Amino acid sequence: MLPCYVLLDLETTGGNPVHDRITEIAAVRIEDGREVARWSSLVNPGTSISTFIQNLTGITNRMVADAPGFDEVAPHVLALLEDAVLVAHNVRFDHGFLLNEFARLETPLRVKTLCTVRLSRLLYPQHRSHGLDAIMQRHGLSTSARHRAMGDVDMVLAWLGIATQELGAEQIRRQALTLLQGSAALPPQLETAVSDIPESAGVYLFYGEGPLPLYIGKSIKLRSRVMTHFQAASKSPREMRITQEIRRIEWIETAGELGALLLEAKLVKDKQPVYNRQLRRISTLCAWRLDENPLARPLLSLVRGEDLQPREFDRLYGVYRSRNLAIAGLQELADTYSLCPQALGLEPGRGRCFAHQVGRCKGVCCGEEKPELHHLRLQLALAPQKLQVWPHPGRMGLREHNPLSGRTDIHLFDQWSHLGTVHDEAELEEALSVRCDLAFDLDTYRLLIKRLGSPGAGGFEVIRFPV
Repeated sequence: MLPCYVLLDLETTGGNPVHDRITEIAAVRIEDGREVARWSSLVNPGTSISTFIQNLTGITNRMVADAPGFDEVAPHVLALLEDAVLVAHNVRFDHGFLLNEFARLETPLRVKTLCTVRLSRLLYPQHRSHGLDAIMQRHGLSTSARHRAMGDVDMVLAWLGIATQELGAEQIRRQALTLLQGSAALPPQLETAVSDIPESAGVYLFYGEGPLPLYIGKSIKLRSRVMTHFQAASKSPREMRITQEIRRIEWIETAGELGALLLEAKLVKDKQPVYNRQLRRISTLCAWRLDENPLARPLLSLVRGEDLQPREFDRLYGVYRSRNLAIAGLQELADTYSLCPQALGLEPGRGRCFAHQVGRCKGVCCGEEKPELHHLRLQLALAPQKLQVWPHPGRMGLREHNPLSGRTDIHLFDQWSHLGTVHDEAELEEALSVRCDLAFDLDTYRLLIKRLGSPGAGGFEVIRFPV
């Protein structure tokens, strides 16, 4: 298959290479088609093996109690892998565990890898499943040591022998070299050709077996960004789970980064993928409204959900994702600026508040501070959180153009809401003729505030439409 490779298999305490540990290693070194070394060892993981894993592998806590730790077997593993390609069934799993074990020893592991799951897909594309059990069933292979390291190594070796007889050594070698040169880092079960993904701006969607996406992301270089997920799988538990579950990838190109950011925010809200940590729900947003009357009690009231209207932003402060976060933020302001929690509505009752009794309130609650002065101090404390009023008389557009692809996107906005993206004059005319209800969107608001700052900034052409 290859001039020199080591067929390796691990048994572990679990599926997470960052937190779980190796319990058994088996490896067979092949040079010029001949087996030149065979080695296996139990490994003390330094942690308990769960009952489930013990039942699956047959490796018990008692069996590994006197086994060497990985630090003791590491030199032998490195010697076997010297100048060889690491080959394994779902090599990302084994390679990820080895990377983390060697990292704990502060020893770099630099080795090329080849996945026999992906090799099986290339050699036998007519079959859907390429797990070891499926391969064994198709080719009539059996072992009494399934889920033991050397037992699984022997099954993969036996399959490679059968594949060589059926398809010829040259085809095995050619397909192995294809994998080695291009896609060994990809999840073995991935059905999408990553080479088809463009190196342009846009949004990508990871799918598993179901119809809903696992994860949605964006980038100005789609293919490179997708690959970083797979390359990080050995160090990130979340990336490892995504890599294990992913089956296909879809993508949507945009003219540039702004379009990608807007589309990502919309798709995350609409589809709510399980691995996107922040699912933006408009209904939970809230902000503080300041009463103009210094004598009003409370001085602040909470505005939530659909009542959060951009036309009132001159009286609104902060945007919070929950009532509890809003109250915590206001309490912090009260403590920092010696504001009266009773006047703010954070504390019930009349007369001297508790904060005044302990010297953290200047006394508007008991007549020691004028309400007008307290109101002014409150405005100054809230000033950095004041929401900005929409700076245009009506709708506006931002034209984003990509000179390399020739693509142009026109993003339409009104009252900090993204109305949509169009690509030509006909679509623009149709979009402008439609009137729709505006719902405040925190992501769009923050995106425009941060990236544009003022009309015309950010390198975009600003288009103003008649009211």
